[in-house]
Amino acid sequence: MSYNGFMAVSDNTSVLLEFIKKNPLLSSKEIHDGAEMGVGYATVKRMLQQLVSEQLIQPIGKGRGTKYTLSPCYDLIYPIDVDSYFEKDIDDREIIRDFNHSLMPELLFNCAVFTDEELTYLQQLQSVHTENVAQLSELEFKKEQERLAIDLSWKSSQIEGNTYSLLETEQLLKEKETAKGKTKDEAVMLLNHKEALDFIIENPDYLIPLKLARIEDIHSILMKELGVDRNIRRRRVGILGTNYSPLDNEYQLREALDNMCEVVNNQKNVFAKALLTLVLISYIQAFADGNKRTARIISNAVLIQHNHCPISFRTVDSVEYKKAMLIFYEQNNISAFKNIFIQQFEFAVKTYF
Repeated sequence: MSYNGFMAVSDNTSVLLEFIKKNPLLSSKEIHDGAEMGVGYATVKRMLQQLVSEQLIQPIGKGRGTKYTLSPCYDLIYPIDVDSYFEKDIDDREIIRDFNHSLMPELLFNCAVFTDEELTYLQQLQSVHTENVAQLSELEFKKEQERLAIDLSWKSSQIEGNTYSLLETEQLLKEKETAKGKTKDEAVMLLNHKEALDFIIENPDYLIPLKLARIEDIHSILMKELGVDRNIRRRRVGILGTNYSPLDNEYQLREALDNMCEVVNNQKNVFAKALLTLVLISYIQAFADGNKRTARIISNAVLIQHNHCPISFRTVDSVEYKKAMLIFYEQNNISAFKNIFIQQFEFAVKTYF
């Protein structure tokens, strides 16, 4: 069982989608004749039905009068080639520069972020995790929690530029032994991660339902003694590597987080809750610093609350993580980050507990 990306788009599918994008509201026969893909009409009809099931296109009308157009969910979930996307320099990319106010109250209420196939795979992995945990003693379970917490604290900090190695992180968190040549802030960052995770494990229902004030509480733990303003920021921030500009109004930031909480709380699927928490806290950028760290902890809290396997992100490439996040900032497209989420959930189930 291994994840290679379920919604990989074939050349024919790309041609079909591009044709529908340029020629909306055509029938299946008109699409077959116009797209000229060299496949039979029956094949085109099957492809159209598959694209409908994946929310990339939507049918308008019924029976022989059915027409097809891109789905409102298309831009959110269409698979983007990460390498091709970043071939263009920052100033040459066509992006959504400002915060998308319709993203949460409208789009994310109506679009499923995972396909049925992806959810089936994730649930299969979760079943493996449940079976594994059932065979552990309480002491063994706690040891595995500790191991994952060390890995997550290390990787989450490394993504933010922390230079502690995994071994040095283990020595710090277990023995309180700081590494030579490292700054105090690096040690504090790691210790704060561990404290936040311990808090979540000890208070598994703290974020049910998800609320703005509770998000601020987790952020405060992560930023303790780091000289970072706590709670919602009151000044502008810029994000390195992108021309996307987050909101700069405290009241709008609070409203955005409230909307995010509503979206997450209304999700029926735990994986959707965890993924949306992960990307949306980062996208909103409500804090002066520590947004992505807060997102990773709270996303894991969602998983832990529902007895799902938490994610350490240990094997994710930091640059690829940042690229996937930039694509969401700039295009509001979740596909690259979703792939990372599924890959890391798979790794966690196979590695811990």
